[in-house]
Amino acid sequence: MSTHEYDLLIIGAGVSGTALLYLASRYTDLQRIGIIDKYAAPARVNSLSSNNSQTLHCGDIETNYTLEKALKVQRAANMLKNYALQQPDFHHIIFKYPKMVLGVGEYECQQLRKRYEVFSPYYPALQLFNKKAIARIEPSVAMKNGRFRQDEIVALGSTDEYTAVNYEALSNSFVRQAESTASKQIDLHFNEYVTHIKIARQRFLVETRQTCYQARSLVVCAGGHSLKLAHDLGYGLHYSCLPVAGSYYFTPAVLAGKVYTVQNDALPFAAIHGDPDVLVPGKTRFGPTALVLPILERYNLRTLPDFLQVFRFDKRVAKVLLDLVRNRDIRNYMLKNLLFEIPLIRKWLFLRDARRIVPSLRYRDLEFAHNVGGIRPQLIDKDHQRLLLGEAKIDTGVGAIFNMTPSPGGTSCLENAEIDLRTIVQHLGADIDQDAFKRDLLGWDQSHTGKDFTGRIISGERDRSG
Repeated sequence: MSTHEYDLLIIGAGVSGTALLYLASRYTDLQRIGIIDKYAAPARVNSLSSNNSQTLHCGDIETNYTLEKALKVQRAANMLKNYALQQPDFHHIIFKYPKMVLGVGEYECQQLRKRYEVFSPYYPALQLFNKKAIARIEPSVAMKNGRFRQDEIVALGSTDEYTAVNYEALSNSFVRQAESTASKQIDLHFNEYVTHIKIARQRFLVETRQTCYQARSLVVCAGGHSLKLAHDLGYGLHYSCLPVAGSYYFTPAVLAGKVYTVQNDALPFAAIHGDPDVLVPGKTRFGPTALVLPILERYNLRTLPDFLQVFRFDKRVAKVLLDLVRNRDIRNYMLKNLLFEIPLIRKWLFLRDARRIVPSLRYRDLEFAHNVGGIRPQLIDKDHQRLLLGEAKIDTGVGAIFNMTPSPGGTSCLENAEIDLRTIVQHLGADIDQDAFKRDLLGWDQSHTGKDFTGRIISGERDRSG
């Protein structure tokens, strides 16, 4: 077996892994950086343009976010936007559409009015739309058969912001920028399936079928397979994995922008929304549904054995699953989403939900989006016997980090990479060019001093601790 040696080795070339590749190559003094992926190109799984919602989450219209969570997400979204707009091909990466979260009925409308009062001071572009304002932006949402819909509706949203991202194009952009870094060794290894990881002489040995890679530090960004590799190294053994798949439907272009619905706090899954597809002109995409599947990659049955390895079924996992089924809201939701996958009836069932957004939709307007949608590997904490929501990360404390589920999805790629990079830099005793990082991604000049979303004092400097 041939051997490659690196200061930092990244496994997984989706948007999270390539974001870390870019940050490490551009803003640190690490000289040897490598990335491995089992596919022939970046972003072949959940970062593939068809396998995610293509949304830039900013926190304002995500009704399951507290203000604290929303401001954290806002910072992550601004980092991504600042990066994308500096690229010559930014118009292939990031897109402007109107966006709104729609409240239907008195209770939801009151929720959104209260949210507007709390959030508007932090989101200057956020507006509260009544029925007439909604009709000007999204006539198909407010109108039915030429008349205003009868139920009460209001919406929170904006009309002139970047709201959509092609995460596949973003991943490829990160790779190009990393490769263009002068005076550094940046290696890309595709078609390399990692079979085993071990530690020897304070080095991580990453074995594929033909190569052994050595690294002083290791970050794995491989979705559900991250947990499999963590288990291989002896970490995260108290975690099990519950893969939740999302499916979508296409309709004619009935929406001008993104229209979300109010999240049900009793459900740990995303509420239905409608969006223009950035790569499918003339269509609106509705979804996602949510279905538990025993695979780690959508449409890839060869990952069934990998799922069985990370599922680690025992009585603690059984209790978590039983608790989910006992919850009436979750049980009914899971049953409904199971029916959404049955060809003969799924369109009729989904149509009722989609009509909350566009009341004039007809059965013949819906078309199941084949081979569209990815898988979100939700973790089960067996020690505490509960399903974990949001992001999942295992920091071993010895220079290896395993990322399973970034939250909220691709929006957090640069922020999550920043967190990992600071950990790795501290472990290796390396440096981060703070001035360049803050200038490029946070939009700060050399003299800027202020507070970040955690309240910590920040100033332009070059440091090791972060």
